[in-house]
Amino acid sequence: MLGIEYGQDGAVVVSGRLDAAQSAAAQAFLDKVQGTVTLDCSQLEYISSAGLGVLLKTQKRLLASSGKLRLAGLKPHLRDIFTYSGFDQLFEIDSAK
Repeated sequence: MLGIEYGQDGAVVVSGRLDAAQSAAAQAFLDKVQGTVTLDCSQLEYISSAGLGVLLKTQKRLLASSGKLRLAGLKPHLRDIFTYSGFDQLFEIDSAK
């Protein structure tokens, strides 16, 4: 199950699992964001290749309009996924939220 909503600080908070079953809902939410967006991943437990695709599509769209997607609060096992896939070169990743 995936939760995605705006947090109190304006960041987009994702929780649970971002996998193929949840990717359409996540994409629909992220298609509405503009500018520089912080994605708070501190409650994210799992991300699949479909989830990575959602983030990549969102990043490309935001970069085209002078924005970007920043990732914050990645747990170590998720940070490893971004490192191994090379996605750590595509996103600004903050170690703290």
